[in-house]
Amino acid sequence: MGTLYIVATPIGNLEDITIRAIKTLFSVDIIACEDTRRTGLLLQELTKRYQTVIPGLTRNPAALVRLDEHTEQQGVPQIIGALTQGQVVALVSDAGTPLISDP
Repeated sequence: MGTLYIVATPIGNLEDITIRAIKTLFSVDIIACEDTRRTGLLLQELTKRYQTVIPGLTRNPAALVRLDEHTEQQGVPQIIGALTQGQVVALVSDAGTPLISDP
C-alpha cells in the first residue's frame, strides 16, 4: 500500500511554503491537483528558487493528475489504483490546504 500526503501550498506568498512541503512534492510519484498547469508552474518556480539549497529538486518531476469536480470519476480510481500499487501520492489544491482551508 502506498502513501498519501496532504500538502499545503501558499495562498499568496510563495515563500510561505514549508521546506517539508517542497521536499514532499519532489519525492512523490504522483501529484493530484486541481489544475495541472498551475501546479506545474509552482514546481518550476520552487525548482528555480530552491534547487541550490534543497537537495533533490532536480529529479524527474512527479506525474500531475488533475483531480477536481469535473474529473473525479476518472481521477479517484486512478489515485486509489496508484496507492494500491505502492506509489506515493501528494494531494494539493491551487492554494491552501486541501480538504481543510482551500480558498
